[in-house]
Amino acid sequence: MRTFLISTVAVWLITIPFAMAQDTEIQSYEVIKEIDSVEIRFYPSATLVTTSGGNNFGKLFQYISGNNKSNQKIAMTAPVYRNESQSEIAFVMPSSVHTKGAPAPKGENVSVEVTPPRYVAGIRYGGYTNSSKESLHKKRLIETLQANGIEAKGMIEFLGYDSPYKVYNRRNEVLVEIAYAD
Repeated sequence: MRTFLISTVAVWLITIPFAMAQDTEIQSYEVIKEIDSVEIRFYPSATLVTTSGGNNFGKLFQYISGNNKSNQKIAMTAPVYRNESQSEIAFVMPSSVHTKGAPAPKGENVSVEVTPPRYVAGIRYGGYTNSSKESLHKKRLIETLQANGIEAKGMIEFLGYDSPYKVYNRRNEVLVEIAYAD
């Protein structure tokens, strides 16, 4: 019985993350150029739902679960944005919600924001993230931009693409808005 239970849990841990990740819409962007491991990207306008003030993920999850003025359930997308101080996080709304307009939030400290199109520089890395990985990749990003005369004009953002249950092929990024002209 114990072997069966261990085998069942092992199969679940291996297969569920792959199944959960297959249908998640990813925010669209275009890679303009690559400098070493840094991608220069163009992001079109998007709708973000943002919160701050504690239990951030929970507030946003409640919003997409229907705790909004339209009682509309909204699909989870990727990435989840987090600012450097970890005081604010944001969910990207699906493109269909961006086109139609996101429902107004009910929750405290929850807001809807339509971002302007922007250029960013980003570095991708794998595994579960932590403060030392974030610091390392932030440093590499800033050094690469400085070495190439590219001005960072925004705050550092950390992006996570995967459910906490996904074990393999995890995707994280460090991003910063830049002054860039084609």
